Parts: sequence; structure tokens; C-alpha cells
Amino acid sequence: MRRFSSLLLSGLLLSLSAPACSPNPPETARTAAPAAGGPPVIPTESVPVAAQAPGRFPETFEQGGKGAYSEGDEQLASGSWHFTEALIGSSDQDHKRGQQGARLRARGRLRMNFDAPSGVRTIRVSSAAYGQDVASTWELWGSVDGGRSFRRIGNPVQAKGPRLLTTTFQGTTPGPLRLEIRKTDGGAGRLNIDDIVLETSSGTAVAGGSTAAVPGPAPSTPAPRPSTQAPSSQGAPASGQALSTDNDNLGLGNPSGATANVSMPTNYLLVKPQFAIGYNALRGTPTWVSWHLSRTDMGSAPRQDDFRPDPALPREFYQVTRNSYSGSGFDKGHNCPSADRTRELDDNSATFLMTNMIPQAGNNNQRTWSSLEEWTRGQVQRGQEVYVIMGSYGKGGTGANGFKTTIDNGHVTVPARVWKVLVILPEGSNDLQRIAAGQARLLAVDTPNDQTVSPNWSQYRTSIDAIEIATGLDLLSKIPLAAQDKLEAQVDTAPVR
Repeated sequence: MRRFSSLLLSGLLLSLSAPACSPNPPETARTAAPAAGGPPVIPTESVPVAAQAPGRFPETFEQGGKGAYSEGDEQLASGSWHFTEALIGSSDQDHKRGQQGARLRARGRLRMNFDAPSGVRTIRVSSAAYGQDVASTWELWGSVDGGRSFRRIGNPVQAKGPRLLTTTFQGTTPGPLRLEIRKTDGGAGRLNIDDIVLETSSGTAVAGGSTAAVPGPAPSTPAPRPSTQAPSSQGAPASGQALSTDNDNLGLGNPSGATANVSMPTNYLLVKPQFAIGYNALRGTPTWVSWHLSRTDMGSAPRQDDFRPDPALPREFYQVTRNSYSGSGFDKGHNCPSADRTRELDDNSATFLMTNMIPQAGNNNQRTWSSLEEWTRGQVQRGQEVYVIMGSYGKGGTGANGFKTTIDNGHVTVPARVWKVLVILPEGSNDLQRIAAGQARLLAVDTPNDQTVSPNWSQYRTSIDAIEIATGLDLLSKIPLAAQDKLEAQVDTAPVR
């Protein structure tokens, strides 16, 4: 066992060398001695330990809800962590010991925004390759000066295969310690990290950082979709109405004022990187789904067809499964379509969550709605961007097996009508300002949920006002009221071919 050179970080953790041999793959892999040098320090903001009420390790990522790779802070059980090109994954492809684990891509990082107190003797970090991805390389870095500078602990670790293996680092820290995990290969393979354990010499888990709310977005705050446009330099409209971030999946507003509150089962907010949902657990379907579509959302990822319950749905709510629709005569009808999210496998897979489905008549889903979806993507391929809100209302539809009001023993309501609102405008910035100024094409469609529906979706065009009256929703709530009154009364009559 060798100590770190005082030139690096005096007193930082020591690493153990790996065992000479083992007949089976070790469950715990130990690293070799640290390198004598490292990259330049990374300046960060120090968080005073005295100002924090401690959480506790191990960090299992079960408490967090960060569903996007966008950079930001997330409050976890141990304290506040900073995520860069990283999220909390809960899919079947995430290798984890509980329901959730961290997932990093590219050169992703996970950094403590707090200092663990003195006395850390052992650090254990479990890692694996995400899904069937190629191997990833990661490094553990540490700071003993409140995050002002970091140095690497031990040698790089390679995570390959679906089995979580635990890497152990041991030594002594005379002062507080702050850690950062860095995915260093920058390749296409994604990395799962789970169960970060910090222990004292007696084996006791050490305290973490603050468990109080930290500044920044809450887990349910929607993350904006990536944009290729320059950010706006203009402010809000003259009315003083605040503008949302361009390309936000909730860019037009929250139609029902949904919140992530388990006491509101008929109006529960689910926010994904790919779309946002106002979910009605008593109907077993979304009331509405909202998303933004641009060329950056469409790529070469294949259709996943992995219909499954939504792990983000509270346990108190009934979980609709892929079998809930079996034998019903209705399709599992997407709200946000699979083909709208083909940039990455994760994006496409998210569209198969059952919270994104409604019981949809086959002819409606496969002909009328499919044609509308293809037309919409065609507009995007010609240089447009589109804000989309889709939903359903009423009770009772006709599928291949006849008229039904519910399926799955009454747990899933069959809607009578299926509707969609499209706000189409040329690629650009200042979207809400442009929409309010009349520079967008607004198109609303409301169809019956039955087998006799016409393949020609354009004959079902209506006004946004009419849909709002039928549903009780406020579909353009982020647009100034005067503009809403004018835009929502219109019925689109422009050519669709």
C-alpha cells in the first residue's frame, strides 16, 4: 500500500492493488496504485459543510428523478449531486440493484456538491456497461479543498458487460472529501453507476450533504429538447408574459395544471426528456401528452416495441401493462409516436411506456393517425419545427371487437374521441413571440375513436377553442391572452398535400 505523493493530494485515499489471481471473475475489483500526475484542476463552487444537514451514504440513486442528460443538480439521498451528460435511469437496460441507477454517456460526470466529513477509509463504486453497449472507462477523482481542485484516485476502471462489479478504494482522509466520477473514453457506450459507498475504518457509513432542497430545477421540471438554434437575446412580450425555453416539451404550457402530487391521481404530471404527460390514473390513460419535434429528434434508432409499465408512476396508482390491451380489439395507440423519437434508442424506448398509450381503434391508429403523424414529420423534414399536444376524451369507442367503454377489467377507459393540436413554424428562435405574432400555422384535429373513421384526417380539422370546450384544457396557456383569443378561434383550411 502506497500513499499519494504530497505533490498531488496529501492524505487523499490510497488504492489497493488487484489480487494476483482468481478462479472466477471477482465481485470486487481493486485498482492499482495511482498515477503520479493528472490533468489540470477543475474549478468548482465550494459548499460549506457547516451549512448542511447531513444525508447518508450509500448513494443508491433511488430517490432522484433526473430523466435528461442535460447538465444540472439533483437532490439525492446523500445530498446534492451535479450531473453532466448523465441521468437517473430506470429502464430494463439499466444495470442496477434497485429500481434506479445513474447512467452516463459521452464524457459524463457525477460530482458531489458537498463534502463528506473526515474519516472516510473505504470507497466502493459499482459499475457496468448500459444494456449491450460496448465497454466504458471511468475514473474516480477527489478533492480535499472543497472542490477547488481535483486529482485522480487510482487507475482508470473499465466497465464491460451487464454484471455490476464493485471497485474498492481504501486509504485515509484527514479532512473532508468530495468525489467526482468521470466517464473518460468519450465513446458511444453508455455507463451505469450504482451504489456509491463511503465508510469509516469501523465500516460505518459516513454522512452526506444537505437533504434540503437545493437551488435549481426540481426533478419534475421539464428539460428542454436540444436545439441547433442560437439562444434568444430578446425578452418577454410587451404583456409581460414570461417566455419558456425554445423547444421545451411544455413550451405551450401545462394544459391542465398537472402536478407530481400523488393526491391528484386524475391530473398527475410525468416529465420525460422525450415528452410531458398529464396522466389520469383513474382512466389508465394520459389526458394529454405534449412534445416538441425538430429534425434533431429524428435519426436511425430502430423501433423498440418494448411496451411496459412506467416506473415513474407512483406505486399508489394502478399500473397498466402491455397485457392490459390483450384481446380488447384496440391498438396500443401512441400519443407521442415512436417515429418522432429516433435519435437514440433511449428516446424511442420511452415512447413505449404505457403512460403514453390509449386504447385506439385500429383504423384510427393505423390509417388516420398514422397519416397525420407522417405528414407532420414531413413538415419537419422541410425545415419546420412543431409543438404538438395530443389527447383524448369521452368514454366509449369501437374497435375490432365492437364497442367498449373500458378494458382491463375496468382499469383502462376507452376514449370516445382522439385529438391533436399542431403549432408549426419555421426553424428558429423566440418561438412564443413568433407564434403570438401569427407566424405559425395552427392545426387542430378531433376524430372519433372507431373503425369507420376516414383515412383523410384533414376533414376532421377544427378549432383549438372547440377542443378546449370539449376537454376543459387550456392548450396555449403560455401565449399572451389577446393572441390566444385570436389564434384559438381559427380553423385551418390550408392545403395538406
